[in-house]
Amino acid sequence: MPEIKFDVVKEFGVISENAKNGWTRELNLVSWNDREPKYELRDWSADKSKMNKGFSMTADEVKNLRDLLNSIDL
Repeated sequence: MPEIKFDVVKEFGVISENAKNGWTRELNLVSWNDREPKYELRDWSADKSKMNKGFSMTADEVKNLRDLLNSIDL
């Protein structure tokens, strides 16, 4: 199985932390296998050596999500 390379280009912030294992759910800009970086929501270990499944978004999708969240009365 080929090695999967990733580079966390920019860390935007932590959304939550799991008190049991110290993992954090974060919004980051990540490049996978030297591809164009995308915005991701994903759980990461403290040293960023391990991660859980997450999902990626383009810049346009992040803008649409921002607008949608801003329209919700929380």
